Amino acid sequence: MRCGRGPDGALPGEQIANNSTDGKQPVTESTMSVPGAGSAQRLSRAYSSEVMKAFAYSGAFLFSVGLGMALAQGVARSAEEKTQPEGKKLMLVWQDEFEGPAGSAPDASKWSYDLGATGWGNQELENYTNARQNSELNGEGQLVITARREASGGYTSARLKTEGKFAFTYGRVEARIRVPKGQGIWPAFWMLGEDIKTVGWPAGGEIDIMENIGKEPQVNHGSVHGPGYSGGSAITSQVKLPRTAALGDDFHVYGLNWSPNRLEFSFDGQVYETVTPAALPPNQKWIFDKPMFLLLNVAVGGQWPGNPDQTTEFPQKMLVDYVRVYRAEQ
Repeated sequence: MRCGRGPDGALPGEQIANNSTDGKQPVTESTMSVPGAGSAQRLSRAYSSEVMKAFAYSGAFLFSVGLGMALAQGVARSAEEKTQPEGKKLMLVWQDEFEGPAGSAPDASKWSYDLGATGWGNQELENYTNARQNSELNGEGQLVITARREASGGYTSARLKTEGKFAFTYGRVEARIRVPKGQGIWPAFWMLGEDIKTVGWPAGGEIDIMENIGKEPQVNHGSVHGPGYSGGSAITSQVKLPRTAALGDDFHVYGLNWSPNRLEFSFDGQVYETVTPAALPPNQKWIFDKPMFLLLNVAVGGQWPGNPDQTTEFPQKMLVDYVRVYRAEQ
């Protein structure tokens, strides 16, 4: 099934965001609020990432991430500016600032690769490799994941993961990313349950912190998937930039505050979606209470984004300035 808008092309409840962040910010202690229970707007967009990336949704929820003076104050929000009332102090426990010579490989003590051209359950076109032409440091403190169209007419890209090297339960995770552009291009920053290989998907759980498709250059999707709320009942919300802007025009900070029975998705420091057990379908299990690992990738084509066309330019690059994980002090 394919993801799309309503028959008139409109998205209901539209409110417009207008945030960006400039420059890598220093890492310091920070705080995160852990407020009371709430619920998320539930949509019927369907997809997965590890086994089946088939998408379908009807309607959307668009949330403002800052207007007027509040927006102006939030533009430069950074790692040291996450203090919220009645918050808990967070300590940095894992990070990659992607420092290293241009052309060097990502840190092998932190990242490994998914490899191959299996279609990844969604009829994707790319062959994931561990070659430097698809993933490398640029010498400016950034990871570059590059999707390429090869002379053969096929596509290559990279999918990095911390599986077997780092996983965590609860805290805050964020990445500062400039996404690529173009029809059929599908970047993502996401998490899977550490037990995915033993219990499978969706029982292992999936949290999509950043997902964007080229035909929706202004829209970021934040989603959760678990048993009984995947496929046609995935829990999903969106944040959208003004019509004259695109996520790929600048870096943005995509974040998740994760506490027991609560997931808060943020864009440039502003929470736009909250998911709790109250958001689940009746009699379904909350599974986001166990270790999860991180993934970064750029897919090409598939049932949801559609395939590249004559307007799509290659190569397409996703720049990742940093990935940071914090845990609350006990």
